[in-house]
Amino acid sequence: MPAGVSWTRYLRMLGASMLAMFAGAQVVHQYYLPDLTIPDVPPKPGQLKTELRGYKAREEATAVLQQLKAEQKVD
Repeated sequence: MPAGVSWTRYLRMLGASMLAMFAGAQVVHQYYLPDLTIPDVPPKPGQLKTELRGYKAREEATAVLQQLKAEQKVD
């Protein structure tokens, strides 16, 4: 009995913890949309540029929506 609890309770908590960890990782990957491609030639030190593609897409969509709202007010 690890940590003074029964094996069934221990395994249940272990499973719940792992499920929560995997679900959290999935949410983070869906939010930030990381680039998981592996380049043929690795970049030289200092040349690696990263960007948040998911954030950039949301930012562009927000700008388009604001532009459409502004056009509707003018008409």
